[in-house]
Amino acid sequence: MDSNAKITNKIKLQISKFSGIISKGFKKPKQRLIKELIFGIQASKDVKLSNIARSLKENIPLIKTEDRLSRNLDDIDFTESINDTISRLASNKILKDTVLALDPEEIVKPYAKKMENLCEIRDGSKNEKANGYWLCQVVDSKITDNDAIPLYNVAYSQKAKDFKSANAEIIKAIDTVSIHIENRGIWTIDRGGDNVLFFRKFVTENKKFVILVKQNRNVIHKGKIFNIRTFADKFECKHKAKITYFKEGNKKVKNISYGSAVIKINDLKDAELNLVIIKGFGKVPMLLFTNKMVNNIVPELVWKIVEIYLTRWKCEEVFRYTKQSYNLEDVRVRSYIGIRNIVVMVLAIAYFTSIYVGKNLKLKMIFEKIFFMSKRFFGIPTFYNYAMADGIYNYLYSNKYGIEYITKKTPELPKSQLELIFE
Repeated sequence: MDSNAKITNKIKLQISKFSGIISKGFKKPKQRLIKELIFGIQASKDVKLSNIARSLKENIPLIKTEDRLSRNLDDIDFTESINDTISRLASNKILKDTVLALDPEEIVKPYAKKMENLCEIRDGSKNEKANGYWLCQVVDSKITDNDAIPLYNVAYSQKAKDFKSANAEIIKAIDTVSIHIENRGIWTIDRGGDNVLFFRKFVTENKKFVILVKQNRNVIHKGKIFNIRTFADKFECKHKAKITYFKEGNKKVKNISYGSAVIKINDLKDAELNLVIIKGFGKVPMLLFTNKMVNNIVPELVWKIVEIYLTRWKCEEVFRYTKQSYNLEDVRVRSYIGIRNIVVMVLAIAYFTSIYVGKNLKLKMIFEKIFFMSKRFFGIPTFYNYAMADGIYNYLYSNKYGIEYITKKTPELPKSQLELIFE
């Protein structure tokens, strides 16, 4: 075997081991399905069953392989089980100050007509209504580095029979991850998290949070009620900073000011929150609620809250990666359960590439070979997930054999589809 074949076999072996971990407890047909999906999606960089079936290279008609995948994908929803397993596997990497970014996303299906439970969503890229499915995702990252670990991903539709509400989906995501990390980490949510339901949950369960606040909320400061935007405009931010960034190749500098105030809100008067105000990022002040300790006299403590929220933007790269690298929005399956299963499989693959292989010292050699095969001009990028996806694809796509062939010496394929393989 040449060196490429050896690395390909090692990648397939790790896929087989990883699929065994996350499919533990399922019956053998489902274990096989999960292994084939993890392999096939990476080998084709696509979630369409036809391309996954081609990558398996089975010695039967292609339509038979696709029918088997579709049939096994549609009968049991394994979303909850795999989300729970991925959260458990990643739990030891979550520290006290790890940022847990929770973000509602969407799969847009503009031309779909008959997909099960197809619902109305808002296309975030175009800021308009569209058809598709909602996603609820959790990714963790640290302020001090560029690593981001996918923890949770689920697709849902308001037309599904068991659907309760979007808020219920967010709470379910928080609970699933929290089972394994207890109260470690800092939950960070965009404006969609500005909801007293979440504030109350975080406060009563002693979970730390930083949430971007809507501009029309009322707050209570020193016994008086203020519109938050009016309060922020009049508030004197004593701390100053300069931020340097590059736009279209030109160096830019922004002067910002920031500060904090202790406030309460009407629906949660028994709890004091800190409002952090940042002026200069945009035309309107950035307003953040947090229950972390903040002292307006100490600028480092105030700025730490800003850093926590800005770290959430790094996590959004993982959201884009899971969509773009595996063509997630082109998912085409028969059932709503199948859509949910494909989405959670992409989560498992994202964890496999970024942590199971990417952060495993024992697999450092494979990691380096995969990067070499990804053919990057300027070496290893800071966010390496795209390169990992490309490198694994380049190894698996050119391989003549599917996931079932993991041997030291690769067997020859049968000359006819009527011949059987005996090992």
